[in-house]
Amino acid sequence: MAEITTAMVKELREKTGAGMMDCKKALLETNGDMDAAIDYLREKGLAAAAKKAGRIAAEGLVTSYIHMGGRIGVLVEVNCETDFVAKTEEFSQLAKDIAMHIAASKPEYVSREDVPESVLEHERSIYRAMALNEGKPERIIDKIVEGRLEKYFQEVCLLEQPFVKDPDMTVGELLNEKIAKIGEKISVRRFVRYERGEGLEKRQDDFAAEVMAQAQMGQ
Repeated sequence: MAEITTAMVKELREKTGAGMMDCKKALLETNGDMDAAIDYLREKGLAAAAKKAGRIAAEGLVTSYIHMGGRIGVLVEVNCETDFVAKTEEFSQLAKDIAMHIAASKPEYVSREDVPESVLEHERSIYRAMALNEGKPERIIDKIVEGRLEKYFQEVCLLEQPFVKDPDMTVGELLNEKIAKIGEKISVRRFVRYERGEGLEKRQDDFAAEVMAQAQMGQ
């Protein structure tokens, strides 16, 4: 297996406009073959989705999700380019699925670009201290820190979380799939998540499992 470097990922992103994680996955799937990776992204509809990224998506829906018993509420704005698409059942269902996902997975940001630099620096300092306390060699500390930061993005960024109704794809991949099918730019602009008694001591893990189970049943 060829080593996939940051430079390779950046080059593929510049050539296709696809997301960083999609580019990395394409290179891993094609063993670092740049041309094959480009074809992979095109076949998945990701390169086409990237070409639409610069368009204006000002239509769409603000959708809500209220969990059974009123324990949790989510508001999410999902945008598309035309009012016609916004009124389709498929787009409405997509927005509802994203709202349910937010309820279950508790993302803090839409994408990694939304994470404040101060937060990233704080996380890096913690990961560096952890690696040093684990006795890791100084020469590989930076690589370890960046690897753990990638896992952090997957935990807190909506677009990088495994989709609750199909954990084999991320929410970002779900959007790209819909973009390729519908033919319009689709984006999640913002969301807010409320949880009753948030900040008080509660059995959060049990609740998250309950919401995920409900999402699976709704497939």
